[in-house]
Amino acid sequence: MIVVTGATGNIGGPLTRALADAGEQVTAVSRHAAPVPDGVRHVVADLADPAALEPALTGAKALFLLLSGDLHGPGTAPADLVRRAAAAGVRRIVLLSTQGVSTRPFGPTRIAMRALEDVVREAVPEWAVLRPGGFASNVLWWAESVRTRRTVVAPFGDVGAPVVDPADIADVAAACLLEDRHTGGVYELTGPEVITPRGQARDLAAALGEPLRFHELTRDEARAAMARSMPVELADDTLDILGAPSEAELRVSPAVHQLLGRPPRSFADWTARHVAAFR
Repeated sequence: MIVVTGATGNIGGPLTRALADAGEQVTAVSRHAAPVPDGVRHVVADLADPAALEPALTGAKALFLLLSGDLHGPGTAPADLVRRAAAAGVRRIVLLSTQGVSTRPFGPTRIAMRALEDVVREAVPEWAVLRPGGFASNVLWWAESVRTRRTVVAPFGDVGAPVVDPADIADVAAACLLEDRHTGGVYELTGPEVITPRGQARDLAAALGEPLRFHELTRDEARAAMARSMPVELADDTLDILGAPSEAELRVSPAVHQLLGRPPRSFADWTARHVAAFR
């Protein structure tokens, strides 16, 4: 059995479906009750309480570990989740980490995530670490302003990054959970090209078939908005990358192509699949 945390989100949802389609027994873990594919067991648990995961781990051989933003803050204990999984007999963990662990190793949230990577390596004999850059799905933050005012609201309009489609992260995670040859791998995941927020807005406008206005937020405005859904430290780290990406953060990674045998999906492809959220 494979346990998937964050199982109803942008990564966990498609990952759960991919594993079920592959004939695996899957336990989907999320904070709230939600539909899951036929044949998938669903467990409601809040990972802020590591003990809450224990019922889902019985009989599990592998775990996909995804921590929501609030689980990176002070007072959380994600290492306990890993140790409890190992104690329950889980042999393989695929951890969703972040590209910033390698590109900005001294940020507070990056230090904590690198420490968690080390815990995973020590706790189980089989592991893989996924380090994605920015997500294409982050533009869902724009959905309300696009629906109501046909306006994209974002900081750093002309600063780009090779954002990755969460569906590609899910496909890579499935490969790492199912295939022994990926054990011990650390994979940076990006999309196929650098694209700016204004470029994303143009792709979204094309998918909608109508023009959109672009309103550029100041850093302070963006920080205040982001801090409503994540720790301030994580918001600051994210804005540092969005506003001034390093050469390494602008580099297109070959990992998706190497693991899946196909190029990563483009932002336009993501937009075409999710345009209904913006109508």
